[in-house]
Amino acid sequence: MMKNKALLLAMLILTAMQVCAQGKSRFGNRYINPFGVLSLTGGVGVAYYMGDLKDGVNMKHLGLGPSVSIGALYRLSEHVSARGELRFYQVSGDQKYARNFQNNLSFRTFNPDINLGIQADLFSYNRQARINPYLMAGAGFTLLNPKAKLDGKWHKLAPLTTEGVKYNRLPLVFTAGIGTSFKTSERLSLGVELCNNFVNSDYLDDASTVYPNPDQLPSDLARRLSDRSAEIGQEPRQPGWNRGSAKSKDSYLFLQMRATYLIGNRMQAQERKKTRCPKF
Repeated sequence: MMKNKALLLAMLILTAMQVCAQGKSRFGNRYINPFGVLSLTGGVGVAYYMGDLKDGVNMKHLGLGPSVSIGALYRLSEHVSARGELRFYQVSGDQKYARNFQNNLSFRTFNPDINLGIQADLFSYNRQARINPYLMAGAGFTLLNPKAKLDGKWHKLAPLTTEGVKYNRLPLVFTAGIGTSFKTSERLSLGVELCNNFVNSDYLDDASTVYPNPDQLPSDLARRLSDRSAEIGQEPRQPGWNRGSAKSKDSYLFLQMRATYLIGNRMQAQERKKTRCPKF
């Protein structure tokens, strides 16, 4: 009788251990199907402008502005997630710090953008790596809203058509970058990300081609903000002279500290409701 009871107890223990072992990943963790795992993301950092009003990096006058993002990650596989973000950024530029100082153009803009893309992690989801580098790429739109300061007041430049051109204020943006996340708890990861945003427009800074005929501009304000050389004692720019360079489009760079909070998926929610496997 005692032998039978011992055999039955051994069978029960073995069965329990097998049940608990089911779903183990090859890294020893409990395996979770990665598809559909949802995480919320947020980021804060700086934005840097690259365009016609800059001709190099001036360490004393970088013109950095803030950048903020909120979004989500939706996992598609062990290594790949879809990501979407709403972002806000401010950038600026001033030619008094550039080689073309005689043009005296400047701008500041605070823009929203929306971006959808993918993120590819170096290590798989079920590995639960504490440090996980990744690559990201995406596409979206940004709203252009360049302004310039004149007589102590900021003026919107796009409606003034300072180059005699009515440009698209909602251009495509293509994003590519790298980052690293650091797992700080079961649900929270912190990290850093660097990404470049390539605008399919050369009017982020309201400067792209040549000076127009001032008689064709809609107002005196438009003429003053189109050619600002007289403000620093320079001769007025002639129509057709270079105001910008259409050879390359504008871009803006983000360097952000980021946080990712794991929500999980339906299966994980169901698992949390179940009784955990007994420990022996």
